[in-house]
Amino acid sequence: MESGGAGEVRHWNADVNGVSLHVAEQGPAAGPAVLLLHGFPELWLSWRHQMAALAARGFRALAPDLRGYGDSDAPADPAAYTMLHVVGDVVALLDHLRLPKVVVVGHDWGAQVAWHFCLFRPDRVRAVVALGIPFFPRSPRPMAEMFAARGDGFYITQFQEPGRAEKAFARYDVATVLKKFYSLQLDDLAAPPGVEIIDFFEASSSPLPWMTEEELGQYAEKFQKSGFTGPLNYYRAMDTNWRLTAPWHGAKITVPAKFIGGEKDVGVESFGVKRYIESGGFKSNVPDLEVSIIEGHHFLQQEQAERVNSEILSFLDKLSGEEAHN
Repeated sequence: MESGGAGEVRHWNADVNGVSLHVAEQGPAAGPAVLLLHGFPELWLSWRHQMAALAARGFRALAPDLRGYGDSDAPADPAAYTMLHVVGDVVALLDHLRLPKVVVVGHDWGAQVAWHFCLFRPDRVRAVVALGIPFFPRSPRPMAEMFAARGDGFYITQFQEPGRAEKAFARYDVATVLKKFYSLQLDDLAAPPGVEIIDFFEASSSPLPWMTEEELGQYAEKFQKSGFTGPLNYYRAMDTNWRLTAPWHGAKITVPAKFIGGEKDVGVESFGVKRYIESGGFKSNVPDLEVSIIEGHHFLQQEQAERVNSEILSFLDKLSGEEAHN
């Protein structure tokens, strides 16, 4: 590898925790490890800009396709997608690499996995950076019950029923389905009565400014092969997660944490997230927290790649400085 350069992206698979995980890796193998966890409906590729920036700074960037996605195994049973399974994959991957600790960076569902990793195994986490989804304490009642009030048009409700969303998605080619999600700029993720959410979402008629048609094609090729059932199963495991995480009810995140949100992200704008962040609720559940709200929508690490890179790198610099003083 050329010194000072980011180097090539290396690809490999590892049998961990009962599944084969595909991992993309960039940067020196001896560098401090940063684990990057993607969201829905994405792949390791969502981190391409961060991997190059981290590698150029001497970090070892590791970006798996989460179970259910891309070139990783996709168990058919929704019960195989609980946070205990997915965090189990992360821990087994670290064991496979003989890494005692990592910085974990997660976006969307990957942020949920990252937060739960911190909750279950803080001994394996140096620090966490979450994009788009803050840490919420466990709710007083199951998620599906809470979302039911939003009606049948709400996307999470539609995603609960096995096969329903897959059947609706199949009316479009895979690239269009993905583009409908990547183009999202709605205030509300609920379709009118009797309408499937994928029919309600609109794909941008022009190319996305932050993704080339070739990149969209790379995503589409993988989803064409692996399908959407694995990714949708994360939603179908939500109530099981709620039951399984009872032992952590009221637990706080104790590791150093940074949250990066897009000011126009529907996830930050809705669900009371903005109020939760501004009221100090978030900080009370994650005491060692810094928050950056930046320009942009949901797929921030691609849309605002340079800004996100600098936010992550400045946090890592600060972390190294603090660790050197301790």
